[in-house]
Amino acid sequence: MGDLEIRRATADDLPAIVAMLADDPLGAQRESPDDMTPYRAALARLEADPNQHLVVAVRGDRVIGTLQLTIIPGLSRKGATRALIEAVRVHADERGSGLGSLLIEWAIGTARRLGCRMVQLTSDKARTDAHRFYERLGFSATHEGFKLPL
Repeated sequence: MGDLEIRRATADDLPAIVAMLADDPLGAQRESPDDMTPYRAALARLEADPNQHLVVAVRGDRVIGTLQLTIIPGLSRKGATRALIEAVRVHADERGSGLGSLLIEWAIGTARRLGCRMVQLTSDKARTDAHRFYERLGFSATHEGFKLPL
């Protein structure tokens, strides 16, 4: 993956990011690739928050992967700062290439550099392949997650 670059996402990257978010049965139900308006507003909020790191993996001029890393200061665990990994996606043509592992390694390295003492993520219960992937990378399913749509 010598010609791969992981960099901060820009507005020009949004169509490719949203297409990857929508490219599975779960994402197809909740994303709207035909309307970039809400995604542009979300990107503006992310860019204004120094604890948000939305990145893309790019080869040549093509966006082939993405993830969001959020840094969360806290009081628990003796004031530990933790990192949350969200929205990890790899373009369908690149799955199985090791790109997902490189993205997660980037996130872990960035979290360490920013003083985090833990990296956490959630994954939908239906994404069993993703669960095996995260376990191979050293993550443990130690907690049960809960969500409340608002």
